[in-house]
Amino acid sequence: MQVPFDLIVLGAGSGGLAAAKRAALHGARVAIVEGDRVGGTCVIRGCVPKKLLVYGSAYRHLLADAPSYGWKIKAVQPDSATLLANVRAEVDRLNTLHIGLLEKAGVELLRGWGRFSGPTSLVVTAADGSEQELHAKRILIAVGGRPHRPEIPGAELAWLSDDLFGLERFPERVVVVGAGFIACEFAGILNGLGVQVTQLVRGDHLLRGFDREASEAVRAGMEAEGVEIRFAHSPAAITGQCTPGELSVTTQSGESIACGGVLLATGRRPFLHGLNLEAAGVAVEGYRIPVDGDQCTNVAGIYAVGDVTDRINLTPVAVDEGRAFADTVYGHRPRQVDHSLVASAVFAQPELASVGLTEEQAIERCGIDGIKLHRAHFRPMSQALPARGPKVLLKLIVESASNKVLGCHMVGEHAAEIIQMAAIAIGMGATKADFDRTMALHPSVAEEFVTMSN
Repeated sequence: MQVPFDLIVLGAGSGGLAAAKRAALHGARVAIVEGDRVGGTCVIRGCVPKKLLVYGSAYRHLLADAPSYGWKIKAVQPDSATLLANVRAEVDRLNTLHIGLLEKAGVELLRGWGRFSGPTSLVVTAADGSEQELHAKRILIAVGGRPHRPEIPGAELAWLSDDLFGLERFPERVVVVGAGFIACEFAGILNGLGVQVTQLVRGDHLLRGFDREASEAVRAGMEAEGVEIRFAHSPAAITGQCTPGELSVTTQSGESIACGGVLLATGRRPFLHGLNLEAAGVAVEGYRIPVDGDQCTNVAGIYAVGDVTDRINLTPVAVDEGRAFADTVYGHRPRQVDHSLVASAVFAQPELASVGLTEEQAIERCGIDGIKLHRAHFRPMSQALPARGPKVLLKLIVESASNKVLGCHMVGEHAAEIIQMAAIAIGMGATKADFDRTMALHPSVAEEFVTMSN
């Protein structure tokens, strides 16, 4: 049965949902194909449930500090089973909400996994095995990415990040493998919930791509809270039984680490499996689908947005790419997404957020004498009475010749909320003088960005 659509979107994640609803708003007849729950990585197994786990784990610190503020609290202990169950319930609510929003927007939701059968056609396979062929003037690929499982003996015994949300409870000890934001965030979550965490890092520092000084501040904070980080360590093999959770990680140095679970947080890749892209002639570059500034692939009428293009793999970027595509093609308001200045955050404990150039990138662009660094490093007022916890780091990177702020970085509580506002100023080309002219809001952590002199 052939059902003509103006647009078929493959994948009901952040980018696909944004594109489908915006295109329908512009009058297009739109179908969206999804074989999993609606919401994608961010809503179902990423940003949202992970941030809820961060909030849950942070109560350890709040409760520990409460006595210094006059709150007498009896002994408490975390119940990861309750937290995980409540997080899953919230994800279920959001899944239902997004289905309703699609219906309200007039987008037809087709349940199943889609694969190309030609440049303008798809075959959708439903859960019961039935198939339906669909045709459309345009097709948008928005299938996102999936965690990558490294090829080491016993890797199938370990969890990927998606798996943690489905656990009934966390074990007493976990080995986390990786140095990126997923590894650091889950290390903090598990540690905060009373799990003994050993983090194995292949290189010599965390969070590659972020400002090195900021990443070092995260490392110091994590270690101060009890996370054991071992640099220049990689897993050579995993042995044991995942049920009842008696595993052993053998490192490349021959050391054996006993644990109740292993998290492999070693990166993600575009989810191209089963798409049959060759039937449509869509080019693949490595593991990604390359696109131009208008989200066009090499085949006319086929587009791609979000993590499947493997450019900047962040939810707001995918959303804006989806909306820009719909506005350009169906809304007659051509625009392209600016990928040059995108704020980012790592919800580790302590939290890191940044926008603009790192110190290393600024030196590469301007030379070591072409920039000025302004930083503040202090204990936040919230920790004045407990007198514990990592210090806050605030850092501005300024171009000497123009006095323009090239980068803004922060490690500490509420870093993401603060950097979001700084991103507006930097996007408008603010100079250090503009920051200096701004009246401080006292007493606050953020005021240091407008009062630091050197």
